Amino acid sequence: MQNAIALALSRVVGVERLIDITANNIANSATDGYKAERIAFSDWVSRQTGTAAPRGGETIIYTQDRALWRDPREGAFVKTDNPLDLAIHGPGYFTVNTPAGPRLTRAGHFQLDAQGTLVDAEGNPLLDTNGRPITLSPSDAPIQVARDGTISGANGPIGQIGLVAPVDPTALAAEGATHLRATGPTQPVSGASIVQGMIEQSNVQPIAELTLMIDQSREYQFATQFIEEEDTRQLNAISKILTPA
Repeated sequence: MQNAIALALSRVVGVERLIDITANNIANSATDGYKAERIAFSDWVSRQTGTAAPRGGETIIYTQDRALWRDPREGAFVKTDNPLDLAIHGPGYFTVNTPAGPRLTRAGHFQLDAQGTLVDAEGNPLLDTNGRPITLSPSDAPIQVARDGTISGANGPIGQIGLVAPVDPTALAAEGATHLRATGPTQPVSGASIVQGMIEQSNVQPIAELTLMIDQSREYQFATQFIEEEDTRQLNAISKILTPA
């Protein structure tokens, strides 16, 4: 029967996906604002009908890659004393306007471009609560950012940084190491605050991820070895059946 191989293959595919995700986490362990990705697995049940299966053999359960989610825990905050470095304490994301449209990020290293617009490390404007870029002038220095995101300068309030989150926490698609595309509606967040002069580091723990990868590699080897041995067993059985006594 091919069911045993098909079941093992479903697990192999899932473990391959796990290894890819873990490798990506390790690669981004030094990326500011990065959240470790995880996979949620579930069982896909195939009920066998019209068969004379033995007791307990009417149901076959396959491994299914159900969803990708991100570890919401905060990374460590590092003090930089740069007034344009910002970290989010609590849930939510900054919104930056990229050439492909608005994207969410927790990478809070911002700077001023030649026009005085507040932009991220890739030159994408940071958006305020109204979805507009934030522009500063030289006379606004020194810049102060309140915990609610209000930006003030020497001439008074300038604007307020918007913090949003997807209504469905899983409705996010990664684009590069620091940007996320919301695949559903977003909403302003409550209970979050902005800390000026700080950068949030990645929440990936490299040693823990390396340990996970070792375990996943062993599981992959076990599953592939099982498939090879089961294939050999079936070939031997067929050979014996076809060989005259």
